[in-house]
Amino acid sequence: MNYCIALIAFKYKIMENNRRNFLRISALLGLGSFASSGIAKNFMEDELSAPVQAVPGVYELPKLDYAYDALEPFIDAKTMEIHYSKHHQTYVNKLNEALEKEPSLKKMQLDPMLKSIKSLPESVRTAIRNHGCGHWNHSFFWKNLKKGTNPSARMMGVIQNSYGSLDNFKAEFEKAGTGLFGSGWVWVINNFGTITITTTPNQDNPLMDIAEKQGKPVIALDVWEHAYYLKHQNKRADYVKNFWSVLNWEQAEKNMFGG
Repeated sequence: MNYCIALIAFKYKIMENNRRNFLRISALLGLGSFASSGIAKNFMEDELSAPVQAVPGVYELPKLDYAYDALEPFIDAKTMEIHYSKHHQTYVNKLNEALEKEPSLKKMQLDPMLKSIKSLPESVRTAIRNHGCGHWNHSFFWKNLKKGTNPSARMMGVIQNSYGSLDNFKAEFEKAGTGLFGSGWVWVINNFGTITITTTPNQDNPLMDIAEKQGKPVIALDVWEHAYYLKHQNKRADYVKNFWSVLNWEQAEKNMFGG
């Protein structure tokens, strides 16, 4: 009797192991089909919430989701007001002026324009590179800002997989932000499920076909002096470190995974 019970248990164990192996193999095959089908690529390259046109061919300053003083004391209200209402407005105005010179581009959305800078008419290429990207970058940046959020377990998994720990990730980001010479941006980009920290000069961004490292932006930090000089003067390192207190991790996760 004991022999029969042992034999049944042994057979059940074999069946259970086979079932688990089958599920593992099925999952791997499913993942392979997902990747090879192009679905994964499309997910990683889907369009971001790019600036939209108020009317066909005309862009406008996007509405802020918070008051100028909402990010105090880390980003002061006066800097936010000038940065948003003066600097960003100028990029919008100059972009619209450029599109008036090339009406054929008015039907084109900003994302594909920036992804094909090399192919744009020479008469407006520089203006769209500077002011079109300036508008896109700032529209993205404002949504990146919010006090009181933290990375989710899902986002932490990506950070740990890419940089080992949150502390290492922050250290590398701060190093990039303080080490960038002159004006520009620090980015975290999505590389098919992992993240990479990169920088761009002036108003360039990782969407552009001329970017040294291309990818889907997840996080952005403006390190032009006008973004921090009223409060931090020449202490860019303090501004970059303060960024963690106003980084909108909820938006970063949306940028990373969609939704």
